[in-house]
Amino acid sequence: MPNEGSETVQPARGAGLRICYWDAFSGISGDMTVGALVDAGADASRIEEGLASLGTGATLTFEKTTRRGIAATRFKVQGGETRAHRHLKQILQMIERADLPDLAKEDASRVFRVLGEAEAAVHQVPVEKVHFHEVGAVDSICDIVGACLALVLLGIDRVFSSPLNVGSGTVETEHGLLPVPAPATARLLYGRPVYCRGPAVELTTPTGAALACTLATSFGPSPAMKITASGYGAGDRDFPEHANVLRALIGEAMEEGLPGPPV
Repeated sequence: MPNEGSETVQPARGAGLRICYWDAFSGISGDMTVGALVDAGADASRIEEGLASLGTGATLTFEKTTRRGIAATRFKVQGGETRAHRHLKQILQMIERADLPDLAKEDASRVFRVLGEAEAAVHQVPVEKVHFHEVGAVDSICDIVGACLALVLLGIDRVFSSPLNVGSGTVETEHGLLPVPAPATARLLYGRPVYCRGPAVELTTPTGAALACTLATSFGPSPAMKITASGYGAGDRDFPEHANVLRALIGEAMEEGLPGPPV
């Protein structure tokens, strides 16, 4: 676990391979991911310190709540500076200047590059010219950096994910009403297992898809592991059909032959 004090936290590593499994039966978003990892034991105060160093001025809260009777943590980002659009280069510079562990910076930068490439492909423009709007907003930057920092604080060596429930219906975006999954989300999910179940709403967001597709080694059932902790990150809505949470299982790998990356 991290040492006390204000210095930059470096990853804690145990003797065995420490893994995290994201159970995305109600989809995945950036805020759900941060909430699940904090609920599983990542130090919320350390995450607040790290995100404050981005200089956005946002207010961060971790609220205990329930979804269909399941206790969960809801991560909320409010306020902050309100620049509407950012280029990828500007976001990467923000991350590089922040007081964060090197591994968290590297992972967050990778996630944003993958997201930028998906947006560039959808809009048929060079990645350097992509304007991030929804995904460039303060809350999405805090979600991605917060999730990557939480994984470092938990000492995670490998991430795995279930198939992703993407939802259905339509979603309101900067480009108007679009089908679910939104174009950038669909592009990110090439080659990954997805399905639709539950209410006709967006369940997997571009930010959540980018985190899963960048950081997860493979998608499928949980690998063999000795579970040491679990956490639930709450989505905004409380559905009658199922608990709107992302579950994170933390544990030690039990075998050498863990699943590899998708082909």
